[in-house]
Amino acid sequence: MSKAMKASVLMRRFLPYYKKYKLEMAVDLFCAMLTTLCEVVFPMIVRAITNQAVADYTAITTAWVLKLGGLYLLLRAIDAAANYYMQYLGHATGAKLETDMRTDLFSHLQQLSFSYYNNTKIGQIMARITSDLFDITEFSHHCPEEVLIAVIKIAVSFVILCGMNVWLTLMIFVLLPFMLLGTRYFSQKMRDAFKDCRHQIGEINAQVEDSLLGVRVVKSFANEDIEQQKFGDGNRTFYDLKKKRYRYMAGFNTVTRLFDGLMYIVVVVAGALFLAAGKISVGDYTAYLLYISTLLTSIRRIVDFTEQFQQGMTGIERFCEIMDAPVEIKDNPGAKDIGEVKGAVSFEDVGFHYSDDEGHEVLSHLNMAVKPGQNVAVVGPSGSGKTTLCNLIPRFYDVTQGRITIDGKDIQGITLKSLRNAIGMVQQEVYLFSGTVRDNISYGKPGATEAEIVLAAKRAGAHEFIMQLPNGYDTYIGERGVKLSGGQKQRLSIARVFLKNPPILILDEATSSLDNESELLVQKSLEELAKGRTTFTIAHRLTTIRNADVIWVLTSKGVEETGTHDELMKKGGLYSTLYGLYTRESA
Repeated sequence: MSKAMKASVLMRRFLPYYKKYKLEMAVDLFCAMLTTLCEVVFPMIVRAITNQAVADYTAITTAWVLKLGGLYLLLRAIDAAANYYMQYLGHATGAKLETDMRTDLFSHLQQLSFSYYNNTKIGQIMARITSDLFDITEFSHHCPEEVLIAVIKIAVSFVILCGMNVWLTLMIFVLLPFMLLGTRYFSQKMRDAFKDCRHQIGEINAQVEDSLLGVRVVKSFANEDIEQQKFGDGNRTFYDLKKKRYRYMAGFNTVTRLFDGLMYIVVVVAGALFLAAGKISVGDYTAYLLYISTLLTSIRRIVDFTEQFQQGMTGIERFCEIMDAPVEIKDNPGAKDIGEVKGAVSFEDVGFHYSDDEGHEVLSHLNMAVKPGQNVAVVGPSGSGKTTLCNLIPRFYDVTQGRITIDGKDIQGITLKSLRNAIGMVQQEVYLFSGTVRDNISYGKPGATEAEIVLAAKRAGAHEFIMQLPNGYDTYIGERGVKLSGGQKQRLSIARVFLKNPPILILDEATSSLDNESELLVQKSLEELAKGRTTFTIAHRLTTIRNADVIWVLTSKGVEETGTHDELMKKGGLYSTLYGLYTRESA
């Protein structure tokens, strides 16, 4: 768990979000001020009536009372209108702030590299982008409102009460610092507890997501009880954290109630003594009790708001933690669009290690060149860095040594958008979005025409099975394409790349998870897709790359062998051994 940020630091990070809504916040705070002023006038009306009754009750005329009553009704009408506007505008402004923050958060998440997602649970991210920001909606407008209301009430009450009896007022207000000191401990503990609860909610989200996405595996192993136990453990941990949080809340409220009662008894006892000594009038004493009630009500509101405040601060802190995650892969200063791409790719003394594993070099001193339109197959033992090598080309990771060029241009001097637009990828694990067949194919070229989508599907060998679906291209395929077979999903992903029409293609074990029939169909589509493009094929099934222009045999020592299939088989080296093992296993 990261160290908690200071509240002052968090507020400095949060305040710029108010800039767009200065007018709305000004009106909201003006309304809050009106409601407060209307509330503090009431004791003055009671004081005037009481003092007049004690001095000369015959002076209390119907006209005078009606005037005071009319004034009070007018104030209540103003209070009602201001309160309505404050409740509506305040919440609406809070929702705008929440929307802006969620937009910034999602935008930042889109820029973060694979390294971040390798080490972060999606459930944790979902908790931060949803429930954490809900709390900020309430906090964002209630915080300035409650602070302003409290300041006005305390300041006005202090001035008016001092005018009635300075010593009694000082006796009351001298207790406030002690109350603040008494609640400070519990306030910080509450914030820590809120953060722990938020973290655990993220853990529960991650566990539920993991279990539900893997529901077929769960059921196939009849392991529902294990999943229930894992969920139960997480749920009990959340309960324990909430229980601790409520303990601190109880301590916080107990301290405030003790001082609340202490202030009341001081006013009643000391005020009665001052009244007996003639140091305060009956009307002033009555008004004093009402003002103390108003003052303590204000303090209670602050106490009640403390929970909301700590929730809001926790939400802001968790928001800042993601926003502070560095964008490791980004456009370098002066980066330019790639322009027209021929497809020559060169690896010049390339080395790479993951940021959290500097002691282990995945690739080291790699020097290879690929001609435009050449079909390169990358093979080798598991863990030799085949996929990592190909992930360096679109800059999913940055090389830690050397450089990669496309048509002689260092890819780190090319804008990410134009670089990745020039590269198409077909991966082993196909990801289809929840939506229709058309939505998923057109993802390769947003705004593509119907004719372009159909042509891409035909070239990928997908048109025939698409037309057999209930609604053709408008068929809803379910979350992650759950309603389609593996081969169908792969052909849709190939159609997506056909539509993109990139000059460079990366095929990452695109057929390794398919059955023989589906593999044949997909392999034909891939061969069609690779025509005229610089292609990198990571192959698990070595029979699928026999026709590659060149084969790189990659090991932990780098590229140990290069050549065509026939050349490498004659050589009798590592490739020949791997091919022999594969064909024996396939027999």
